[in-house]
Amino acid sequence: MTTPSPQRTSDVNGRLWGARARDWAEVQEAQFAGGYDHVLASAGVRVGTRLLDAGCGAGLAARRAADLGAIVAGIDAAPLLLDIARERCPDGDFREGDLEELPHADDSFDVVTGFNAFQFAANPVAALTEARRVTRPGGIVAVMTWGRPDGMEAASVVAALRPLLPAPPPGAPGPFALSDPDRLSGFVADAGLVPREVIEGDIFWTYPDEATALRGLNSSGVAIRAAGLVGEAAVSAAHAAALAPFRQADGGFRIGARYMAVLALA
Repeated sequence: MTTPSPQRTSDVNGRLWGARARDWAEVQEAQFAGGYDHVLASAGVRVGTRLLDAGCGAGLAARRAADLGAIVAGIDAAPLLLDIARERCPDGDFREGDLEELPHADDSFDVVTGFNAFQFAANPVAALTEARRVTRPGGIVAVMTWGRPDGMEAASVVAALRPLLPAPPPGAPGPFALSDPDRLSGFVADAGLVPREVIEGDIFWTYPDEATALRGLNSSGVAIRAAGLVGEAAVSAAHAAALAPFRQADGGFRIGARYMAVLALA
């Protein structure tokens, strides 16, 4: 009799992040588009670039890379998000799987991107090592994460659900775990990559009204987990309170955010 294998981190993440796939794709994913564009430009993505987006979600970054002429592929744990990615990029190669076991041959890509993805793998260094394996020698692995939280408006929104969730285990990666240039560069170096440059930028989350903002914010995997513990109403109330300081005169919201990315050579 064989012993059942333990549940993979990707199984849990796929269920959580796919629970409201359309809401994520139509509202929240676009809030990060400026960061995607900055990373793609810095990585030199152009016509003919073979690009893999690891943790591709609903495929917005892949779509923007395809618009630059790239040949795109993606991997994610959430089948419902992948369905949307395939709608957005019909010619793309999108697969369900784990970042630690990429279903691609060595040296398959010129660029591998990970937008708030690698650090949340069950084994982040193993995931980055896999990214290096499938990137051609001299190609680029780009890892984007949150920028420094000090003074960032969006940090208070990100933290809004913390009181509703159990305390994380010691050593668990938080959203700002890599929000330091030296720490981010060290993270990729541990996987055998050579940091080339760290880039930073500012973006704004914008919503026309509170209902749309809640639709987007409540679609994250973290929000789905919290709702399962304390209920949807409590999650909405926490997000509404965090949004309140950023309400504009027209009833919409504008919230400053910051990202940081390291571009490393394989």
